Amino acid sequence: MTSGLWELVLKGVWVTIQLLALGTLLATAVSFVVGIARTHRLWIVRFLAGFYTEVFRGTSALIMIFWVFFVLPITFGWQLVPLWAATLALGLTYGAYGSEIVRGALNAVDPAQREGGIALSFTPWQRMRLILLPQAVPEMIPPFSNLLVELLKGTALVSIIGMGDLAFSGNLVRLALQESAGIYTYVLLIYFVIAFLLTRGMRGLERKLKAGVGKRSGGATRAPEPVAVEAVR
Repeated sequence: MTSGLWELVLKGVWVTIQLLALGTLLATAVSFVVGIARTHRLWIVRFLAGFYTEVFRGTSALIMIFWVFFVLPITFGWQLVPLWAATLALGLTYGAYGSEIVRGALNAVDPAQREGGIALSFTPWQRMRLILLPQAVPEMIPPFSNLLVELLKGTALVSIIGMGDLAFSGNLVRLALQESAGIYTYVLLIYFVIAFLLTRGMRGLERKLKAGVGKRSGGATRAPEPVAVEAVR
């Protein structure tokens, strides 16, 4: 390939990384807000969070991108640029899946830890911040790692609205060179390298977080002291 075509591919990689970073930030925020809401003591909060989750898990990410980019301007009268439209659609969609990860990890915390927080007169927010989340977050990392890779692969959908991401740029290069096998092999390898780096980074984060609560990456606890007691100290 010529230097100009390589530059086009690199620009596509940069757009994909931008979309991945922005989508991850939004999806993470949505995951924790909705996931925590699904464990709320008020049924109406749980119902609304569950309704959101079911709606976005039950719809296609591709159609959601179409809806945000084409239908939203008709409905509300304002147009999002492709990057922000794609970020919103992907973040809300994958955030719905992430909320189930958060809910499951919170519910998996030993009930005795919750009871310990109540006995210590912690408020619900203190119990969540000092007891539940420190124990639940390390367990969220492996499924969140898989979700992050899925989000990376989902970024290829945005080429349908004309965003110059990696998939879109790779297709332009294919058309210019009239060669499919070599170009798409390069694109696959680039996606693989990004995904590999993401999973390695998430594994390192998992080890660090588990070490912070006295666990090894295999899940064995190193110290029997409950987090509730450590939080008071």
